[in-house]
Amino acid sequence: MTAARWLTRDDLRAGARSATGLLLVAPDASSAFPLGSGDRAEAEGLTGAALRAVGVDGRDRVVVALAEPMGALWAAAAADVASAAASVGPRGRMRLIHALSALGATTLVATPTGAMDLLARLHLEFLLDPLELGLRHIVLTGEIASKRTLRHLAGEFDAHVTEVYANPFSGGALAWRAAENDPLTPLADGVLHLASLTKDVLRHSEPSGVAELVITPHGHSALGDAVLRTGQVVRADSPASGDARAGEPGLPAPAHTVGEYVLVRGVWLSLPRIDKALAKIDGVSRWELSISRPGTLDAAVLTVTFSRESLVRNPMWRGRIQQAIQGLTPISIGVEIAPDIAEAPGPGVLTDLRGHHLGRDRALIV
Repeated sequence: MTAARWLTRDDLRAGARSATGLLLVAPDASSAFPLGSGDRAEAEGLTGAALRAVGVDGRDRVVVALAEPMGALWAAAAADVASAAASVGPRGRMRLIHALSALGATTLVATPTGAMDLLARLHLEFLLDPLELGLRHIVLTGEIASKRTLRHLAGEFDAHVTEVYANPFSGGALAWRAAENDPLTPLADGVLHLASLTKDVLRHSEPSGVAELVITPHGHSALGDAVLRTGQVVRADSPASGDARAGEPGLPAPAHTVGEYVLVRGVWLSLPRIDKALAKIDGVSRWELSISRPGTLDAAVLTVTFSRESLVRNPMWRGRIQQAIQGLTPISIGVEIAPDIAEAPGPGVLTDLRGHHLGRDRALIV
C-alpha cells in the first residue's frame, strides 16, 4: 500500500506549473488547488449542504462578500439552495450595503471581521439600524473569530448567525457549527482529521493539547491520495472538542495557526516571501511583522531595521520597502522604520498580538 502524500501550502504552490484543469489560486499565488469537473461539483455540493444545515432555503437571497476564489464557489453553491445568489467581493462597506439593499438580500456570507466591520460602520458612519437590512442569516467563514462575535452579530441584526469551516485551499465548506462553544459538525465522513504537528500521522486516539486540522480529499481527481496540512491548529482538550476523534462529529474549531503562513483578514500571508523580498533591499538587517485586531479588522505593520544610519530617514528606501510589500499580497500592510540601527543581520520576527499564530516552526510548538 502506497504511503499517503502529506502536502502543505508550499507543496501546492510547487505543483502549480504541472497542475491541470480549473485552478483555484490564492490571492498571492501561494497555492493552486486543482478542481476537475467532479471535484468542483463535490465542493459546491458540500457548500450547499452547509448552507442548508444553517437554515438557508428557497426563501433566501444570498450575498457573498468573500475574496476569490471563495466568492464564486459560494455564490454558485448558494444559487442551488436559495432563490438568488451573488458574489460582490469583500471590499467596500458602502458598496456592500448598496448590494444588500439592491438585491433584497436575506443572507450574508462574510468573514467574521468583515461582518463586524459592517456592523461598526452601520452605526458610526452610515447611521443605519442593522435591522433595516432585513437579514435572516449571517454565515461566517474564512477566519478565526473573536470571542462572542456570533452572539453579538445575532443580537444586533436579529439574525441567525452561524460559522462554517472552509477548506483553506479551495474555499469550499467542510464543517459547520451553530454557536461559538459548539464543536464542528463535518459535512462528510472521513475528510477532516486531527494530526500531530511534527509527525505525518493522524491522531486516532482521544487527543489532548494542540493538533493540526488536516484534510483527506478522498475521491479528488488529483489529490485523492494526499493529506493536506491546513496550518490551522485546534486545542483538542478545549470544552468544545466533544468526542474529538479524528473524522467524527465533535471536532474542535481552529483557534490558532502555525507554520510559515499567517492568516490576516482572511488571506494567508507568506513569511518566507517577506524574507525574500526584503533580502533584495540593501541595508535591511532585520524585520518584525506585528499583527493585531485593535477594532473590527486585523491590522498588520512591518517594522524594518536598517544596518546604516543614513537609511533611517531616507524616503526612497522606505518607498522601496512599501513597493516590495505591496507586490506580495493584497493585504494592506503598514511600513515603519525602526529609529535604531542593527549592523548584525537577524531573522524576521512575527508578533501576533491576537494570540492566533503559535510559531513558524511546528517542532517548537508544545
